[in-house]
Amino acid sequence: MTMTSPAQFTLWKVGPQEVHVDFSGGRIVSDAGLLALRSFDKHLGIIAGFAALLGDPRSPRFITHGKESLVTQEVYQILAGYPDGNDADTLRHDPLFKTLVDHSADEDSAPLASCSTLNRFLYAYSRRDAALPPEDRPILLEQQTVLCQRLTSGNDYLVDLFIRTRLKPPSYVILDLDGTDDPTHGQQVLSGYHGYFGQHQYFPLYVYDGATGFPLAAWLRPGTIHGSYGAVDTLRSIIARLRKAWPGVLILVRADNGFAVPEMYEFCEREGLLYALGYASNDVLQARTDGALWALQTYYHWYGYREPHVQHFESIEDYQAGTWPRPRRIVAKIEITPQGINRRFVVTNMSGHPQGIYHGFYVKRGEVPESPIGECKNGLQADRLSMHRFRANGMKLLLHTLAYALLVLYREASSAVKEMAKAEVSTWRQRLWKVGAVVVTSAKRVWFHMSTSWPFRQLWVRVHEAAMSHAQQLRKESS
Repeated sequence: MTMTSPAQFTLWKVGPQEVHVDFSGGRIVSDAGLLALRSFDKHLGIIAGFAALLGDPRSPRFITHGKESLVTQEVYQILAGYPDGNDADTLRHDPLFKTLVDHSADEDSAPLASCSTLNRFLYAYSRRDAALPPEDRPILLEQQTVLCQRLTSGNDYLVDLFIRTRLKPPSYVILDLDGTDDPTHGQQVLSGYHGYFGQHQYFPLYVYDGATGFPLAAWLRPGTIHGSYGAVDTLRSIIARLRKAWPGVLILVRADNGFAVPEMYEFCEREGLLYALGYASNDVLQARTDGALWALQTYYHWYGYREPHVQHFESIEDYQAGTWPRPRRIVAKIEITPQGINRRFVVTNMSGHPQGIYHGFYVKRGEVPESPIGECKNGLQADRLSMHRFRANGMKLLLHTLAYALLVLYREASSAVKEMAKAEVSTWRQRLWKVGAVVVTSAKRVWFHMSTSWPFRQLWVRVHEAAMSHAQQLRKESS
């Protein structure tokens, strides 16, 4: 490498041409594609509506960055792939992120919130009475109240957002519940060692809409609790809001065997919900399906060379566990493959052929909630909860979930563009969000000049136009 001037470098040759680098390109940003998503967000007031519900114990005298500004900054950092608080210390000067947060993009304008400011907001800290020792500060009780209120209001907002972004009332809603492991590090409050996962962790509870994958709840839970902890209370809140908006809607519940507890069955039956929950195998169920297994083994012995995977479905109508007050229906799948024998069970109050219940309904859990959880954890880094206190981490989880909800709505709104109709977070980021632009500001305009050679420029335009058309239709319907 040869330095030809204080701001220019010669690196190597490509044929007869020398490769040069200098620093005269002006103000360049790298995530300009997010502007279209922000336009959609502002049109529907998604982040603004969320931020308006959040309690804030800060004294107005000391506030520089409002609630909406802080939430917007956090959410778009997550979408762009910068999930950690300390990323803000660099991005707070970025003209793109300033524009996304509705701040002036001028070079001499005030920066966005720093890492410390964002973290203090998540902890609901306030400077009031800061001179007093902690045990004498009356503000502490208010802070704890605000933290709890934020988590409740934020989860309620997800359901309300789902309701108001439907073009027409659905005939049914499937509620997919699942818990997932969230590894923890250091001295994080309510972290615990979980023997099944073999790690110290939190154990968040998610609820998604089974048709669209839209998140309806995201509650952080301690690391060692049972998988069903809090599920009934979460369902009760969601169902109340759904039925208030759509009184005649049919609600179905789907979950794995971690949620198969009497409290869940009794709640679903009392509330008139249809459910299918995975059920753990036991000696009684094994004995009740031994006859069907023997018949399937005989068939496989003679015809397995033609059919290496065979299945049979049974319905046990009178199964009653020792703690149950009455029998319930068990659907059994008996399967033989080259890898061996597999028996799976589902407890349900649904009628119909057992194969239809198992394959047509229950195993759809592979699409929702497994896929959305994977997107939240792998695409949006929702498992990077590095705060010390539990409720601050719960709020951070909720912001990751809000970011995912925004993506789901944008993907749904632009579904007419087939290339992106089922795209995951990483695809959106690589194709349409991670694009460089030169920023030019004037008294009346902020220009983001993207390259004419960008291969996805037409796709970006089509997606933006489709999404904004959908947003306008939603606003027309709601008015």
